[in-house]
Amino acid sequence: MVSLPEEEAQHLTRVLRLKAGAPVRVFNGRGSEFDGVVERAGKDAVRVRVGHARGTVPEARVAVTLAQAVLKGDKMDAVIRDAVMMGVVAVQPIVTDRSEVTLQSLLRGRRQERWARIAVSSAKQCGRAVIPAILEPQAFDAVVASLAGMTLPGPCLMFVEPSAAADAVAAGDLDRIPPREATVLVGPEGGWTPEELEKGAAVSRPVTLGGRTFRADAMPVVALTALFTRWGEL
Repeated sequence: MVSLPEEEAQHLTRVLRLKAGAPVRVFNGRGSEFDGVVERAGKDAVRVRVGHARGTVPEARVAVTLAQAVLKGDKMDAVIRDAVMMGVVAVQPIVTDRSEVTLQSLLRGRRQERWARIAVSSAKQCGRAVIPAILEPQAFDAVVASLAGMTLPGPCLMFVEPSAAADAVAAGDLDRIPPREATVLVGPEGGWTPEELEKGAAVSRPVTLGGRTFRADAMPVVALTALFTRWGEL
């Protein structure tokens, strides 16, 4: 028997309007999913009797951390939702020189908590039994230091505009042999600054999507699709 967290309990009773006896599927966020039956659906608590384990959606062979520059408005919400759908294991929000938000405003707005809730919702919608970690937002320099110190997984691929780096490689020319894990750096509206490109190149490999330039909010899912296709995940 398990008690659902408050937000999930409210979703079950107020949105789904399920009653005692209703069959449900529950997952623990760490890769396991189970059949269940609602035993109690009250205002104070929702309890579920857990039954047999179910088969789950396979996770990607490459454990990708998306290091994403925070976008303005609610665009970051969509990035989190789509990144979870694509199969990342973690999202590292970044504040860059051209970001239109500050670390302090993200903290005051409790954006990390909001994004964590979006990650849970997206995992449920796409059938994943794993909830990716939404890491604490960091400044770009702190993320570079983490990559240099291997706190974030390597290798690191930094997506750049076609003309931004002379030594950039097209995603289609990357090695087909998939790494066990990787970090993918994606920039903000307006792109990376020259200083950020220089610092990023010291700890990552600049990558382009051929001669194409994409909107900042479209770039993460396009980049992940290109990489997973190259590595045989899709």
